[in-house]
Amino acid sequence: MKITSPEKYETIKAHFGDPSPAAIGVAVSGGSDSLALLHLLHEIFDSDVVKLHVATVDHGLRKESNAEAVQVARIAQDLGLSHTILHWEEGPGSGNLQEQARAARYRLLAQWARENDIAAVGLGHTADDQAETVLMRMRRVSGVRGLSAMSARRMQNGISFVRPLLDVRREELRDYLRANNLQWIEDPSNSDHRFERVRTREALKHLEPLGLTVDALRSVAENMGHARDALDWYSFTAARDIVTISEYGVCICQRQFRTLPDEIAHRILSQAIRWITGLDYPPRRTAMIAALRSVRHGVSFTVAGCQILTRRGMTWVTRELNAVTGITGEVDGKWDLWWQVYGQKFEDHEVRAIGQDGLHQFSEWRALDLPRMVLAVTPGVWSGEKLLAAPAAGLDAGWSVRHLKDAEEFYGGFLSH
Repeated sequence: MKITSPEKYETIKAHFGDPSPAAIGVAVSGGSDSLALLHLLHEIFDSDVVKLHVATVDHGLRKESNAEAVQVARIAQDLGLSHTILHWEEGPGSGNLQEQARAARYRLLAQWARENDIAAVGLGHTADDQAETVLMRMRRVSGVRGLSAMSARRMQNGISFVRPLLDVRREELRDYLRANNLQWIEDPSNSDHRFERVRTREALKHLEPLGLTVDALRSVAENMGHARDALDWYSFTAARDIVTISEYGVCICQRQFRTLPDEIAHRILSQAIRWITGLDYPPRRTAMIAALRSVRHGVSFTVAGCQILTRRGMTWVTRELNAVTGITGEVDGKWDLWWQVYGQKFEDHEVRAIGQDGLHQFSEWRALDLPRMVLAVTPGVWSGEKLLAAPAAGLDAGWSVRHLKDAEEFYGGFLSH
């Protein structure tokens, strides 16, 4: 189907829902894929009904990046559209540069969208991107979720990221741009062999004679996507039966968990870890295999800032003490990822984890009949080395505590990608 055919336009439009949202964001780097998406959406949507807003993330990793962002701003202006440049102020740390840049990009785009009442943001990923992602994940021995690669729609930080071009080849988009005399920006990192995706792109050229083509790998992703959806639904219904969400964390019935097929058990535990830590992605599969084994055998385990411990047939997944030690906050402010302590507030008061030292200072926590280490990672009000209150552990002393995460987010996480 030709990219400019009425049928294809309707298919692209349908990705954004019916009715279409009043405002749609478009992430545009200036490369061929995102630039083509911008022009296609500008043609498809009636500007009186849907307002398009354009954003460019400037990672600041190349000296040309700001000039390229300004160039995109001019293109948006020529189309009569608003444009915002989003800067990655903190920059990269140690580790995988491309992964860090990707995470920063989504975070900045989601924040921009929320601030501008934009419910959906369009991304220019293509069939080529999909095939490359599948091949990279095959190398990592990924499971069904990994091989299903990118989904056409994904919720993150309350924003729907939409990829309406996953069935379109990159060269087709470039033909569209050439036919309309539109110039795109070539990012030199796309030919830098230090990056895995560039090496994978080159490898694909050699695999095509064997039948391992972009279209074949895209079909693998599509097939795995259907399998993923079925497994996600099974996981959702199983989690409703065996998982309880409390202010202390995720509590799983170990007996029922042990009867689940490995893939479903993996998904439930993975979702528990992600919900506790706020991570977008679960730990690597080798770490998850060890975590699953620990639950089935009832032994303690730590992974990704979580502790997993089983007591009296119930498995708790909650924050690890080392992950919260040193985190401080103020009364009435947010502490760690999901707590808020309320009450009287004095200059020498601070909120930090109860920890082992705090538990030694009072005995009320024993009446709750909860594992000691589950309570140790809850917030307390401290004055120096003296624990004044531990409202989640039975010592309120005039303070109260609120849990900021909604349990339904945990269950809903199985059905959003």
